[in-house]
Amino acid sequence: MKIVQITDLHIANEGTETFGVDVRQNFLDVLKAAKELLPDLLVLSGDLCYDTGDQHIYQWIKARLDFLKIPYTVISGNHDEPGLLAKTFDMEHMLVGDELYFKRAFGKHVILFLETSKGIVSEGQLEWLSHELDHLSNDVVIFMHHPPLIGGVPHMDINYPLQNMEEVQRLFNGFPHHISIFCGHYHVEKVVCSGNLTVHITPSTYFQMDWHQENFKVDHYQVALREIVIRENGTVESTVIYLPGNRF
Repeated sequence: MKIVQITDLHIANEGTETFGVDVRQNFLDVLKAAKELLPDLLVLSGDLCYDTGDQHIYQWIKARLDFLKIPYTVISGNHDEPGLLAKTFDMEHMLVGDELYFKRAFGKHVILFLETSKGIVSEGQLEWLSHELDHLSNDVVIFMHHPPLIGGVPHMDINYPLQNMEEVQRLFNGFPHHISIFCGHYHVEKVVCSGNLTVHITPSTYFQMDWHQENFKVDHYQVALREIVIRENGTVESTVIYLPGNRF
């Protein structure tokens, strides 16, 4: 199975100042590259909107995704509104209260999609996650917006981490098989590991941060997507592909 992950789009309404970055053209370029990879699934892993959830932005994104005719799914980031996202993308039936988390099966592969738009994995979601993991007997793939481990990116680790990271990590570490987690949020390419966890932080389609700095600093304006391959035996491989970014 081949998945393409796109994250941290930060699509703005026309006329919004985006610090010289053409976020819409960036997204269109990445979509074109994604289509050429012939994926079985496209995952948008949060922060679809520039600042806050906006139905017009979600509709613009959905129209472009529908045009591709590739199966896709979306999850929320901290710049999204899950209820509005679910309504626009015809996923309201998957809402749990005001949260959008769910599982999908692709043959024998089960993929979990988590909700961290409020910067936490809620208690209700943790209970659901524990139940789902208890019923899995193989390695698992999870998509979420926030990394569940310290990423080695001081600005984000200090200011914008997953708030109940230790609790989530304990739950994951209690699972007897390997967990591959694909996330975004940090605007960098990193891989961090802890026990049975491998966390792949995927770069943004907006800009990438200088991960060495405690204060915010842009490293570069290349954009990226991640190609993920899940083999029949459950082995997971992934590659980050960079493209030139667009500036006004």
